[in-house]
Amino acid sequence: MSNQRQQKPTLTGHRFKTRKRDEKERFDPSQFQESIVQGLDQSGPDLEAVARFLDASGAKLDYRRYAETLFDILVAGGMLAPGGTLSEDVICTEYCVFKAQEDMETMQAYAQVFNKLIRRYKYLEKGFEEEIKKLLLFLKGFTESERNKLAMLTGILLANGNLSASILGSLFNENLVKEGVSACFAVKLFKSWLSEKDINSVAGSLRKVGMDNRLLELFPANKRSSEHFSKYFNDAGLKELSDFAKNQQSIGARKELQKEIEDQMSRGDALKDIIAYTQEEMKKSGISEQTMVGLIWSSVMSSVEWNKKEELVAEQAIKHLKQYSPLLEAFTSQGSSELTLLLKIQEYCYDNIHFMKAFQKIVVLLYKADVLSEEAVLKWYTKLHLPKGKSVFLDQMKTFVEWLKNAEEESESEEEEAD
Repeated sequence: MSNQRQQKPTLTGHRFKTRKRDEKERFDPSQFQESIVQGLDQSGPDLEAVARFLDASGAKLDYRRYAETLFDILVAGGMLAPGGTLSEDVICTEYCVFKAQEDMETMQAYAQVFNKLIRRYKYLEKGFEEEIKKLLLFLKGFTESERNKLAMLTGILLANGNLSASILGSLFNENLVKEGVSACFAVKLFKSWLSEKDINSVAGSLRKVGMDNRLLELFPANKRSSEHFSKYFNDAGLKELSDFAKNQQSIGARKELQKEIEDQMSRGDALKDIIAYTQEEMKKSGISEQTMVGLIWSSVMSSVEWNKKEELVAEQAIKHLKQYSPLLEAFTSQGSSELTLLLKIQEYCYDNIHFMKAFQKIVVLLYKADVLSEEAVLKWYTKLHLPKGKSVFLDQMKTFVEWLKNAEEESESEEEEAD
């Protein structure tokens, strides 16, 4: 047996051929651009022909890989360099959004081209939104006419549902805002959008992505006020948008006020201090007493964790409302405010099923605490109640209302006898 160690095997460095599918294709948009530009030049101004060309080319060209290049060409005529200028030494086409006529009809036709393309190749949807966000950031690099066309096109695409209103976030870019580019662009965009859809539809799209409360950000900090926003958009002929923004600001202010009242209750602040603060805020913000009493009711009912057992929640509610009845009384000096409160109570008891049987007890308590008057309760009962839970609540109130009516008749009789 040999004492020599057995020689270990060594790698001989064999090279294995890489499979074709494992090779990473080099990113080279120039050839892709040539193909798209050539096709657009051949289609010419006929946008139906452009749509057919784009539809067919998706089977041969890599739209997924070169989506940004594709959209750059369709909008600007060629690949864009950072800042929004056309890249040097690249072929461009004259048949694009920026070279088209500056009118709504032409932009609507282009919107249809994008609509057909994205419906045919669904995977382009996300890339298209990213492209629009990028183009909005490049606004300073475009001419006024190019901005106008992009604004009109974007408004139409938003109206058609091809884009999410989240793309508007790009307009809050500090440089664009500072130089007034954002506000000017927004005027054109919203005019285009509102020519296709009504303000309720536009508002719904803005709310969906949390843009409804951010419109003031189109202006620099020193001009970021409801007054400036209203004047700017009113002067531009967009009163509907101005009114919507004003209303949103008011809603936002009310939410903040409600939260502050809830915080004061949680801290155990004295009722007189809460009343004084609320009256001051009501005066300062111009909120009506009817709106304020509804807001206070919401604050009072949100400031406590309610028992989940129906038989216990009524007792808990009475104890809690008895404590805060002076606060409610301070904001029910008008009959309309009392009715507003009654409707809020009805709505709350209907929406929170554990409170369904507590409605009558709450109303009676507030009647005895001089928050609600006999007249308000009778008006609510006879004709001004809501449809929500109507039969249940009217049935609960029947005995009390009869007692009120009898008391009223007795009072009238006594007055007549005295006369």
